[in-house]
Formats: sequence, C-alpha cells, structure tokens
Amino acid sequence: MLDCVPGQRKRKRQQEESRQRAAATFGGASGHWVVIFETHEEAAWREYMRRLQAEHQVPDWSMLRVDTFCGRLVQPTTYRLSLFVPDAADNSG
Repeated sequence: MLDCVPGQRKRKRQQEESRQRAAATFGGASGHWVVIFETHEEAAWREYMRRLQAEHQVPDWSMLRVDTFCGRLVQPTTYRLSLFVPDAADNSG
C-alpha cells in the first residue's frame, strides 16, 4: 500500500527548497507577501513589468515573487506580482 500521492514527494521537496532560498535571501527574516499588481491580461502584465524595469522602482528584485495561475475554460489566467515585506524587528527584549 502506498501512502503518498503521485508527485507529492517532488512537490514537498520543491516547497522545502523554496523555503530555504527565501531564508537565505531574506536572512531568515520573517515577513509576508503583499500583492502589488494583479491582472488577467498578459499585455497589461508585460507593460507593468517593463515599466518597473525602466523606472528602476524595485531596489531588490529578489524580493519579488511572480505567480501565474493558469486558467481553464471558466477562469482566465491570472498574473500576480508580490513584494516580500519583512516584519518589524522586535527590539523589546
């Protein structure tokens, strides 16, 4: 009897690798992701990304996360850009 779903091991490994990369990138800082742009139109997505690059509005590109949620017949594809925001440091003790 198998106790795991096909692809589960790969998915868990990828999630763990993602957590390790985030910890290395952000110095172990805790924080959260804030959505800064979301659209269903690929042209609007490309234009927004070009504008960010041209205007140099992002000081550290490693703090951005790009999500593409593939659509189906009932839902369109969604493009989402999120920014990692570190939590305020607790210096009380």
